[in-house]
Amino acid sequence: MPELLDWRTALHPDRVAVEVHGVARLTFADWSAGASAVAAALSRRGLRRGDCVGLYFGAQDWTGFAVAYAGVLRAGGVAVPLSGRLAAGQLGHALDHCAATTVLHGDHTPAPPVPSGLPVWTCAELLAEPATEPSRAGPTTADPGASVARRGDLAQILYTSGTTGRPKGVAASHANLTAGAPHHPHRLALAHSERFLHAFAIGTNAGQTMLLNALTAKAAALTLPRFTPARFARLVEAAGTGTVFVVPSIAVELLDSGALRGRDTSGVHLIGSTAAFLAPAVAARLAEAFPQATVVNYYTSTEAAPAQTTMIYDPSRRDAVGRPVGGQLMVADADGKPLPADTTGEVWLRAPFPRAYYRDEAANRATFRDGWVRMGDVGRIDADGYLYLTDRHQDVIKTGAFKVSTLEVEAALHEHPLVAQVAVVGVPHPVLGAAVAAAVVPRPQAGPDGLSLPVLRGFLADRLADHQLPARLLLLDELPRNEGGKVLKRQLTHLFEN
Repeated sequence: MPELLDWRTALHPDRVAVEVHGVARLTFADWSAGASAVAAALSRRGLRRGDCVGLYFGAQDWTGFAVAYAGVLRAGGVAVPLSGRLAAGQLGHALDHCAATTVLHGDHTPAPPVPSGLPVWTCAELLAEPATEPSRAGPTTADPGASVARRGDLAQILYTSGTTGRPKGVAASHANLTAGAPHHPHRLALAHSERFLHAFAIGTNAGQTMLLNALTAKAAALTLPRFTPARFARLVEAAGTGTVFVVPSIAVELLDSGALRGRDTSGVHLIGSTAAFLAPAVAARLAEAFPQATVVNYYTSTEAAPAQTTMIYDPSRRDAVGRPVGGQLMVADADGKPLPADTTGEVWLRAPFPRAYYRDEAANRATFRDGWVRMGDVGRIDADGYLYLTDRHQDVIKTGAFKVSTLEVEAALHEHPLVAQVAVVGVPHPVLGAAVAAAVVPRPQAGPDGLSLPVLRGFLADRLADHQLPARLLLLDELPRNEGGKVLKRQLTHLFEN
């Protein structure tokens, strides 16, 4: 990773790499110099090769995060990106689990509540430290230039979203992070754009992908100190914004807000959606709102990256999530043996230099096998190599003699004109074992009586089978989501029980 930054700096020293709109800009020259200064300061303070450093940063501090991240890696440490919105318990779990030796936080991000005795510094403190300042952590033999990590060394630990349990640390090497990185200036990604726009949180896999894009793309990364549909829409329309990355929840909020109404979106040529299943109805609305853009859905996970499938929106393959890019794809039986085309089974992805769970051998045995990663999804691959998801393995609803895909029910509900957001879960049923339940966020025009269970069941009657129709309905102002935009379905199940 440090070598990749050096390469871009030599090519484009004065080009903006990362920008937080209205807050700060970071050129490659400043990024490289800042990373070197942070690395030197950390080494003087006793950082050793392989030490974990927590990086606690909010969205307004993306440029500082980029500097701190590259500085930790340049010093041979392991970066642990952590959102500035984590609760104290979540933060404490991550820092304890990775045995962090110190924590850096953003200049605009309040000091984190860390365990007593754990050093906490701002990025600005390290950058301002004189090069001759003595070590505060005892003598060290680490020289910043000598401690630069090797390709096989651990580079980062990302903590998963925790939608199915306590977050696990996913460890990635330098080789994993830089797999597929360009080595020629004419092969930089997103060459059609001056900048790519996103609103992803630090500490998520999607956010880390944007940081890597800043290193490998011709376009600069542009983000907001705080997402609102109106602010995001203004930047969508701004000159030079040729690529926009979203998660499905942001896409729905942007489309439903009316913020794009009357705006010229013709400069956008690529819309990328990631982190969760993009319902076909939402993909169709994005294609309509951005008539000059190619709408692409990316399917991967924190564990499987950079392996992924990509799917250019195609009305003739509405439910497909694409074919593999940057790795291999397989649908297998319970024993991990590949299944024939159009046979439903467990979805696996394989990437070069695979990741692994940090300090969790039991979870590694359940998820990783010979470089393959069990995605936790059920799906099938058609004869043309396109993947179709049935559901998350744990989300499939077993009702009576049937198995119901929550993704299929959600996709059908998204077609209703008064449904803004939806999540489907299974709830206990005394006879069937489980029943289909839908949590819906109505659009404002729905009114107090616009949506009801009979109305939705009637709408779905010619779209779904009887056993797929929701038996219960919960209307909410918003769905509970994690930092990555994924719905926390466990919390919804508890709401239906109340």
